[in-house]
Formats: sequence, C-alpha cells, structure tokens
Amino acid sequence: MSDLLWNLLSFVVAIGLLVTVHEFGHFWVARKNGVLVKRFSIGFGKALYSWRDRQGTEYVIAAIPLGGYVRMLDERTDPVLPQFQDLTYNSKTVWQRMAIIAAGPLANFLFAIALLWLMYLIGVPNIRPVIGQVAPDSVAAAAAVPAKSQILAVNGETAEDWRAVSLLLVEAVGKRSAELTVRTEQGEQKSVQLDLTHWQFDPDKQSVFGSLGIEPLRPEVLTKISQLEPGSAAQLAGMQVGDTVLAINGQAVASWQALVQQVQNNPDKLLQFTLERDGEHLTLDVTPQSRETADGFHQGYLGVSPTVLPWPEHMQFTQQYGPLEAVWVGMEKTWQLIRLTISMLGKFIFGDISVKHLSGPISIAQGAGSSADIGFIAFLSFLALISVNLGVINLLPLPILDGGHLMYLVLELIRGKPVSEKAQELGFRIGSLLLLTLMGIALLNDISRL
Repeated sequence: MSDLLWNLLSFVVAIGLLVTVHEFGHFWVARKNGVLVKRFSIGFGKALYSWRDRQGTEYVIAAIPLGGYVRMLDERTDPVLPQFQDLTYNSKTVWQRMAIIAAGPLANFLFAIALLWLMYLIGVPNIRPVIGQVAPDSVAAAAAVPAKSQILAVNGETAEDWRAVSLLLVEAVGKRSAELTVRTEQGEQKSVQLDLTHWQFDPDKQSVFGSLGIEPLRPEVLTKISQLEPGSAAQLAGMQVGDTVLAINGQAVASWQALVQQVQNNPDKLLQFTLERDGEHLTLDVTPQSRETADGFHQGYLGVSPTVLPWPEHMQFTQQYGPLEAVWVGMEKTWQLIRLTISMLGKFIFGDISVKHLSGPISIAQGAGSSADIGFIAFLSFLALISVNLGVINLLPLPILDGGHLMYLVLELIRGKPVSEKAQELGFRIGSLLLLTLMGIALLNDISRL
C-alpha cells in the first residue's frame, strides 16, 4: 500500500509539473499576442481550488490530474462584444495562432533542457560502460565483442555511461547493423559490427544489453549474507548476517548466482547449507519458501541479500559541468531524447516494435515512484524524459492534439482561408478515436504487466 501511495504521489507531482509547463507555454504566448485567456486549468473535472487575476483569467486546480487546458476567448465558441474582438484567438494572424499552439510542446522541450541543465550542474554519478561477459551464441559473440572492454561510442556517437549506450542501442532497433567502438583491456581501440538482422529484443522481459548478449561488468558479489528478511526461510532456519555460504547439499557454491539458482530450483525442498560463521563451519537445514512467478511457475525463495563489494575507483566518475557548459549538455541530451522518441514512434508505425510495449499512466506512475525512490537526480532525469515525450506526442498530426491544430493552420496558409468547421469536427472525432484507442492499448498493457 505504501508503494502504491508513493507511486501515486510521485505521478501527480510529475504530471502536474509537466502539464503546468505545457499549458503555461500556450498561456504566455497567447497573452503576448493580445489574446484574453479565460481559464488556465491543471487537471480536468471538478475544480478543487480556483482564483482569478486582474486580467480576468480563472486559474483552476481540478480533480483529475491527467492533463490540463488553456481556454482562450474565441468568437467561434463564445459570444464576444465588439470592443473585445481584438482579444479573441480567432482574430489573430495564422502565424500568431501557430506560435500559440506550438508554444506548449516547445515549453516541454525547454523544461527538459532546464532539468538536464540542473542535473549536470549538480553532478550525475556514473559508472563507465565496461563489458563483463559476452554470452555465447549471441549477437555480441558473433561480432567478437571483447569481454572486459569499455564501450566508447555507438554508431559513431560518444557514449560515456550505460544510459547513453542503452538509448543509442534502442535507437538502432529495426536497423540491419550497429557499430560499437570499444577500448579493449589492453588499451587497443577497435570497432565491431553487430549484425542486427535476427536481433530479438523484448523490453518487457530483458535489457537491451542482455538481448545482445552483453553483460555489464558489475562489482563482485560475495556469498556472504548482508541482510535477512524477517520471517524468511533463512531466518527461521537460524541463518545470521555475516554468515558465508560455502556449500549446498555438499556441493561447493562458486558464486552468489549459483546459490540463487540452486534455491530457486528447489521450492519447499529441504536443503543442507554449509556456512562459515566467526571462523567456524556449521550446517543448517533450510527449506526455501515457494513463490509464484509472473509466468505461473514456482521458485524457491530464501530471503537473504549478499554482500556486494564497492565499485573500483577507476570505474566511477561524475558528469558535472559549469553553468554555461551544462546548458549545452542539456540541449544535446534533450535533442537526443527528441530524436529517440521520434524514432520509437516510427518503429511502432512500421512494426519494428509491437504496440504491446506502449506504456500508459500506470507504468508512468511506477516510473515516477521508482525514480523518486532512487533520488533527486533520477527523478529529474525521469521528468526530462517524460517532458520530451509529452512535447513530441503533442506534435503528432492528430486533430485533437497541438500537431493537429498546426496542421489545420498550415492548410489555412496554403488555401488562404480556414478549413471548414465540418471538416475540423470530423477530424477531431477521428483524432479522438485514434487517441482513445492508443490510450486503451497502453492501459491494457499496463494491467497485463501488473
């Protein structure tokens, strides 16, 4: 329940901020162009709180935090006295109206730049993208990607950390190949070509690295217990923090992963653990609890956490820049996110990625909660990503979105007169149907993931 409330609170904060920024873009440019804004609403439905300013604009915080709107004075929907006609939206030139409409998505992009600027001004702790292992019979193995090498670039674009590598590899989905530039353990720099012809990537089940057969280098994980879950099989059997697991059923345990595998394969079965405690050996009989997985299988569960050694100094670095340099970095990273979002939309349209991977409000809420749980920097990164997504999606040429309004205004420029009310109404109905369909698919995907 606490996780649910935290996710919900993080979601409301994130969406509230992003919607406010988006609508403020429309609001600010509308006012600069002499349009009277009647209402500035964050959320839909019943007003929870409202107030008015001296110019007559009503500001509203509404009950349903899934969007917002700016309502401008418009002769097509409002009775307008002659002395107020110059304050209407429809009285402005096509270029002024285009500026007002485009200001919402543009505000989202500028907000992403500001968030990333703040991130890199504070400093982003990172780990160098060094490959640990390469899985046999994988895309990476076929390309002879060397283990223990550091990834320097993907398709010629510099990748300083695993997040940058991930974004660039996801952008390569649907392509026939990708180039990795790496520096080997011996210090040699070389390029390898990944053949992506038969690459299968399911983002719901695996990381982009795992799908290619790349295992990132991680800190060493010992078989020494660092935490015990209260009421777990391990605690009930008498295990203690600081115990080192040496063997299970007389077979030596070579790694923590081997221990996990042995436990998961034996739900509700008695196992004999050989432990080292305070320099002495002892044996304990432990019966792992059974837990059902998402696929309906049952796995053993012990309820312990391992001791993980810290990252080596040479693997850690902080991406931190001065006030001016951070602006450029923020712009560069925002452009990368815009490009990735457009690329992913294209992959959905052309079938390179299935619509089953679309995410809706539940996934966004989970992302907001988990990023906020990690820390302030992670939450800023999440906000920047969603802000860019919101900006790009709003520019799609669907009549109900900002992109649809811009499409009609472009047609008005070409024709020399507005698109007919009947054609616009038909477009809005079709756009609403398409948008509701996509939202329905995304929501069903969210529920199936749960």
